[in-house]
Amino acid sequence: MTHIPYHTALIVGAGSGISAAVARALAAAGLAVGLAARNVAKLGPLAEETGAAVFAADVAIPEAVAALFVAAEARFGLPDLVLYNASGRVRGPLAELDPEAVREALAVTAFGGFLVAREAARRMVQAGRGAILFTGASASVKGFARSAAFAMGKFALRGLAESAARELGPKGIHVAHFVIDGAVRSAARPDPPERPDSTLDPAAIAETYLAVLAQPPSAWSFAVELRPAVEPF
Repeated sequence: MTHIPYHTALIVGAGSGISAAVARALAAAGLAVGLAARNVAKLGPLAEETGAAVFAADVAIPEAVAALFVAAEARFGLPDLVLYNASGRVRGPLAELDPEAVREALAVTAFGGFLVAREAARRMVQAGRGAILFTGASASVKGFARSAAFAMGKFALRGLAESAARELGPKGIHVAHFVIDGAVRSAARPDPPERPDSTLDPAAIAETYLAVLAQPPSAWSFAVELRPAVEPF
């Protein structure tokens, strides 16, 4: 197995799909894993499977994010790897969107990413090392009809990741943003029989996350796009 130069991972916005696959892969690689979400009840089976610690946190509240990092440090020391996987989504015609629902979606997708990155950076800069990963989407680079709020949040998250990478990379902190360009496979969304591998396998996505984490500092990736081979460009 490729060596991952980190010891403790905190996954914020944990659930099923990508975050669960990454948690399994990191635990298999020997890292201590923490899982954070607003609704922690859903994390029981994954925590039992991976031996992960579970933390309740609302990523849109600065005090809650600060408390999350304090609790994680108390549990297993400095998280030297942080993955931001949370996002909010509200769909509908632009003229009919509820402003408060859009505000909340942006708070989770973008502002929460800033709060988590800020707490991680404050600690990692002092340590002189670490990694911060952001899960993006097709909407990080292209907006779709009836999905303005999601695109706004994901565009902002990509901007945060790019700025953080340029600022923190020289300080020993690997920042990378992943564009997940396509539907993610799940029990509720399997591949159509006539189009095998037309959705992204979460376990395969996790392999790429870990491969990026194993990169030497002389050749770090800061932006990665993942899409199925059959996805039309």
